[in-house]
Amino acid sequence: MGDSVGLFLDEPYKDRPRWNVLLGAPLLEVVAENGIAASPSDVNADILELGDSDATEMQELAALTKPGPFDPRTRELGNFIGIRVEGKLMAMAGARLKVPGYTEVSAVCTHAKHTGKGYARTLVTELMRRIRERDETPFLHVRADNVGAIGIYRKMGFRERTRPYYVVIRRS
Repeated sequence: MGDSVGLFLDEPYKDRPRWNVLLGAPLLEVVAENGIAASPSDVNADILELGDSDATEMQELAALTKPGPFDPRTRELGNFIGIRVEGKLMAMAGARLKVPGYTEVSAVCTHAKHTGKGYARTLVTELMRRIRERDETPFLHVRADNVGAIGIYRKMGFRERTRPYYVVIRRS
């Protein structure tokens, strides 16, 4: 993205000279501090570790589903897992940003043809398990208007922590 930067702010971004807004959205930051693992999923799908050989498909899935910024090298910032259907990547999620005691679940997305099958819940549950094995707490960011995902996350034990505003800006 060149001279661009993503920021988490307490309020919506105010225009500034020499900076253009590329995208912005109100978010919820939710955290699963209760220590209870999400209940296992009944989805019968193999969870795969994703890596460099999956980069193109990961980028394509992120472009289709828009889980938030997902640049060509985003996969290098953490560990990503996915589910393939008939050989094609149909769902993915990752564990990325780390702050002391916490790890962010990130880039949760499912191809539109496969929503409602529990793939995202399965992947998030697995990531939560891995994060808790390290005695860390899972958290994630979700668009404030993504009511369906927020409902699922609440059922999984996530609770609202804060309401930041995310913006990506670039020098003009």
